[in-house]
Amino acid sequence: MLRPVACSNTPRACILREETVGKLNGKVAIVTGSGRGIGRVIALKLAAEGAHVVVNDLDAEPTVEVVSEINDGAGPEALGFPGDVTEKDFGDNIVAAALDKFGRLDIIVNNAGYIWNTTVINHTDEQWDAMMDVHAKAPFRLLRAAGAYFRAEAKKAAEKGETPPCRKVVNISSVAGVFGGATQGSYSAGKAAVIGLTKALCKEWGGYNVTVNAVAFGLIQTRLTQTWGDGDKKSIDVKGREFNVGFPEESLDHIVQMTPLQRAGRPEDGAGAVLLFCLPESDFVTGEVLVASGGLTW
Repeated sequence: MLRPVACSNTPRACILREETVGKLNGKVAIVTGSGRGIGRVIALKLAAEGAHVVVNDLDAEPTVEVVSEINDGAGPEALGFPGDVTEKDFGDNIVAAALDKFGRLDIIVNNAGYIWNTTVINHTDEQWDAMMDVHAKAPFRLLRAAGAYFRAEAKKAAEKGETPPCRKVVNISSVAGVFGGATQGSYSAGKAAVIGLTKALCKEWGGYNVTVNAVAFGLIQTRLTQTWGDGDKKSIDVKGREFNVGFPEESLDHIVQMTPLQRAGRPEDGAGAVLLFCLPESDFVTGEVLVASGGLTW
C-alpha cells in the first residue's frame, strides 16, 4: 500500500513509498519449513500483513530465496535461519535469533515436515523415530524454548497491571493425524501427537494470553504430493536419504472424487487457514483443530 511517510508544509512535497500496512504490523513470526510449498506461502502472507518473518528451511538456498522475496517487496525485514528442526538446540537457537534481531516474538508456525510412507508391518524403528522427531518432538522443543519468553512477558505485563498482547501458536497437523491414513502409521502418530500438544498448551498458556491452535491439511499440491506417470516416480532428498513422494495421476483423481469441493488444495488454501489463527479476529479461539481439506476425511 502507498502511504505518506514524510511531508513538508506543502502537500505536494509529500514523499510516498511502499510500506506494508496490515493487521500484523510490528509482530514477529517464526515459520519452520518455509522455504518451499505451503510454508513459503505462509511466510509471504504473514509478511504481507506486516509481520517480520523468521524464515527457516532445512536447506539454505530456498531460505535465502524467500527472505529475498520478502525483503525485495513491500514487506518488513525478514530473517533467514536455515537448519534442521530436529537438531537438539534448534528451538533455543531460532528463538534467540528472533529475539536478538527483532526484540520480540509473537507468532510461531510449526510447519516443517515430510512424509515417509510404509505399511506398519514394514515400518522400521528409524522410520518411526524420524516421523515422531520432525512432527512432534521438534515442535515441542521450539515451543518449550518460546514458552520461557511468553511467561516472562506475561509476568512483566501483570506487574504493570496490563494484559499481555495476544500471541499465537499454529501447529500443522494432517487429516492423517485426525482420521488416520493407510501406510502412514508413524506419520499419522506424529501428526496426532502435535494435536495433543496443542490441546495441552492451550490450557497451560491461556494465562499468558497465548492462543494455541492446529491446522490439519488434506491433500495440498506440493512437491510431496506431486503426481507421476508409469515408471516415473518422484523422489526428494532429506538429510542424505532419498524418499519417494507423490502418487500416480489416477490416485489423485480418486482423492479428488472423494473431496466434496472436487479439487485438490493449493498452497494458498493451506496458508490461508493458518493465517486465520494468526489474525486478531481469532484472539478468543484456542485449542481448536481446523481441518483444511476441502471436506476430505480420507
